[in-house]
Amino acid sequence: MSEHGQFSLLSKRRFLPYFLTQALGAFNDNLYKNALLLMIAFGGIASNDDSALLTNLAAGIFILPFFLFSPIAGQIADKMEKSQLIRWTKALEVVIMSLAAVSILAGNVWGLMALLFLMGLQSAIFGPVKFALLPQHLSQDELVGGNALVEMGTFIAILAGTICAGLLFDFENSAQWIAAGIVGFAILGLLTSRFIPEATANDPTLNINWNPFTELLNTIRQARENRAVYLSIVAISWFWFIGASYLTQFPNFSKEYLGGSTQLVTVLLTLFSLGVAAGSLVCEKLSGHKVELGIVPIGSLGMSVFGVDLWFAIDQIQVVEGMTAMAFIENSANWRLMMDIALVSAFGGLFVVPLQALIQQRSDDKNRAQIIAANNVLNALFMVVSAGVGILLLAVLEMSIGDYFLVLAIMNLVVASYVYAQVPEFVLRFGIWILSHTMYRVSHKGLENIPEEGPAVLVCNHVSYVDALLIAGTYQRPIRFVMDKNIAQMKGLKTFFKLAKTIPICSPKADAEMYENAFERIKAELDDGELVCIFPEGKLTKDGEVDEFKKGIERIIEETPVPVIPMALDGLWGSFFSHKGGHALTTKPKRFWSKVSLTAGVAVEPQQVSANDLRQRVLKLL
Repeated sequence: MSEHGQFSLLSKRRFLPYFLTQALGAFNDNLYKNALLLMIAFGGIASNDDSALLTNLAAGIFILPFFLFSPIAGQIADKMEKSQLIRWTKALEVVIMSLAAVSILAGNVWGLMALLFLMGLQSAIFGPVKFALLPQHLSQDELVGGNALVEMGTFIAILAGTICAGLLFDFENSAQWIAAGIVGFAILGLLTSRFIPEATANDPTLNINWNPFTELLNTIRQARENRAVYLSIVAISWFWFIGASYLTQFPNFSKEYLGGSTQLVTVLLTLFSLGVAAGSLVCEKLSGHKVELGIVPIGSLGMSVFGVDLWFAIDQIQVVEGMTAMAFIENSANWRLMMDIALVSAFGGLFVVPLQALIQQRSDDKNRAQIIAANNVLNALFMVVSAGVGILLLAVLEMSIGDYFLVLAIMNLVVASYVYAQVPEFVLRFGIWILSHTMYRVSHKGLENIPEEGPAVLVCNHVSYVDALLIAGTYQRPIRFVMDKNIAQMKGLKTFFKLAKTIPICSPKADAEMYENAFERIKAELDDGELVCIFPEGKLTKDGEVDEFKKGIERIIEETPVPVIPMALDGLWGSFFSHKGGHALTTKPKRFWSKVSLTAGVAVEPQQVSANDLRQRVLKLL
């Protein structure tokens, strides 16, 4: 995919039928839900006294199954072959939508409400298998691009379903059109699902716990076992909190600030949906075809920056009562507002896609769908809480919607800061990403020689103080670096190295205890299946040449026989962080956006490892 980009996935049978199936499902959910709301409010199937109650009840009815049945659905998705399960859920959708069509034609509002609950149930069953399937059909370098396309497709489908509901409702004989639409799109989704390739069961021997309450607690407990995964779930749920908060307030915002035109509600919804889609698609380019956590802080920062600017932009908008959507768009005084809404959501897409990919990548194969089910439960919970917060701030405390948007931007910074403090890997990867995308243009070759799992030692020439950061930024697996204590404890870089769990080392003459402790930590990390990187020269080069490799690598492999991958860094000699022209960090930075290459050679088996041979292999890679 790296050669053609994420859109090449849309030509693959292992992705396209799945993509169409999930997009059609999101479209039909929103077509039915919004058509029902319109029929309640304007279609005469409910009295004026009941319409407000039914409108709010509908939102709760649709989301309730996510709390009750997501944990059970996660177990089913881990136990069953996934393509068959998807086809069953789509067949269930056809049945539900057929019954809904009958209820629409009969004007049976309570029947429609009951079927809305069943649609929520169908969506709750589909949710875990929808994302658990992706890692089985996509390679590691396709995972971010695949998730980006799914996120894009979901939000565009939500937008299209919402707009289509309004269009069909305005038709003559609208009930017939809506009934035909929901059944037709359900059948279309079933047809596309038949082309999804098989995805084997993760745990076919799993005994399903059918108690939704005890299984809910068990699902959350499983998610909490991996802190990075769990806090990524919290962060994704926060994204849905923010999204639900904005989308819920757009109608009232349009009424109070934009002249009350329903057309302008559609404009705001379109800007927000297309923004998320655009931000999601940018992820693959910025992440370099890997799960790059470094862009997550960029996403959260952008959401807050443009959320604050939205608060300022509200004072500059120019509207006339009853203004058409086109007149509003053509007025340049309103462009800042539209830009802010689009960019808040675009940075939201940038924020959420890597987190989705991380959950899929780092969850255990046997319970991946159950972890995704936990994500769905918390997503639903945060959306419900967002409604409560909105009621508290807007109705009880009588805050203006503009001020509410400002509070959301500030709350976003607080929540994001908490997540990053709990999982420092986000901050570490952010620093690495900034370095590798500002001062240097890093290319790589041969990274497929590094194992995707299991222990190994990487050996590399040592040119500059940022060698470790650039290597870490190029490869997606966490790497434990062994480095001179003077480098590991440098001001400005010490925090990064500590977050990366580096292993400081020095000569036995300088500190025998630290020297031995370093070897003990190296052995412990390798025993835990981690990657360890060492710079066998033991110091930065002072002349640009590769110095003699110390014998420490031989001791490491003797104590823990694992493969060794030789690597070569080229292009850093002469940089601000190298010793060329004097001591590193003492000269003026002269090179920005310079080319740096990292090449990994073929793995060397433990019995063939020697310091001198590894040096020769590194030299050949330069």
